[in-house]
Amino acid sequence: MADTDTGAGYAALESLAALDDRVVPFTVPDLDVRGRVVRLGSSMDTILARHDYPEPVARVLGEAAALTVLLGTALKFEGRFQLQTKSDGAISMMVVDFNAPDSFRAVAHIDESKLADAVAAGSLSTGDLLGEGHLAMTVDQGSATTRYQGVVALNRQSLEEAAHQYFRQSEQIPSRIRLGVGSIVGPGGSRHWRAGGLLVQFMPHSVDRLRAADMHPGDAPEGHEILTNTDPDGISDDAWAEARSLVETVEDHELLDPLLESERLLYRLFHERGARVFEPTLVHEACRCSRERVLGMLRGFSGEDRKAMVADDGTLGVTCEFCSRRYVFAATEVEDGLAGE
Repeated sequence: MADTDTGAGYAALESLAALDDRVVPFTVPDLDVRGRVVRLGSSMDTILARHDYPEPVARVLGEAAALTVLLGTALKFEGRFQLQTKSDGAISMMVVDFNAPDSFRAVAHIDESKLADAVAAGSLSTGDLLGEGHLAMTVDQGSATTRYQGVVALNRQSLEEAAHQYFRQSEQIPSRIRLGVGSIVGPGGSRHWRAGGLLVQFMPHSVDRLRAADMHPGDAPEGHEILTNTDPDGISDDAWAEARSLVETVEDHELLDPLLESERLLYRLFHERGARVFEPTLVHEACRCSRERVLGMLRGFSGEDRKAMVADDGTLGVTCEFCSRRYVFAATEVEDGLAGE
């Protein structure tokens, strides 16, 4: 997906900040679909500006964050939903954590040499930058429950298509996702990042409507066209075909423009069918790191490894890769309670 400048201006971004960083759930009963729309404004800008990622990397991480928030806000319990990629491309790894009900964080690891090659070759699509590897989506409800993980292969496809593949093989729910990332230029030429996404899923009451026809229609008169099912989910249903076609009309700027509310976008798509919109979920950027968590992590290393980490001044320093916060500990503080090792 190409990066998109909305052109709405920084003033519009400030005045309509209340419409950002929220997820709007909806249903369209006439089409048997449900879904969510996400708009990420200051939260996404904070994450991307903090790391000062190159523009192509910022765009892909923004897509991953919008996708993760779309899926994570569906959780009906307090837990964690994580999206992680590992691949051989210029973006060697991405991790986006969503902590139910409303916070997320994100980070990307870059192979600088491969990124330079990709820029020189103009190979800057999401699929090009990720390359080949895998994408894992993990639902973690805590220590009392078994974690669920779905994994799909990355073969230079977009994150949208990887998500479609995930739903086909792991959830078996016909789904369509649109993702967009762009920016608004503020005073002095400063860039303010935004991300958006739309998820629509087919959830009919009758499971028979989820089944594709498994028989050829038979011989047809000469010159008569035989219509075949072209839906990759294998679903032959008029309602789903209509919903899928409407989703495919969504442009990037409609997911990003601060002057276009999510509700107005849904009206544009489904007003003839009557979409029902529910109370939005407000989301924000927040890291899970803390001094206690980092201390526990350090104590989990072997004594030899901890000794190698000690600086000349007798301290151990750790920087959180998500939020860049620096934690410094005295070596004696880390060793407290480990005397019996």
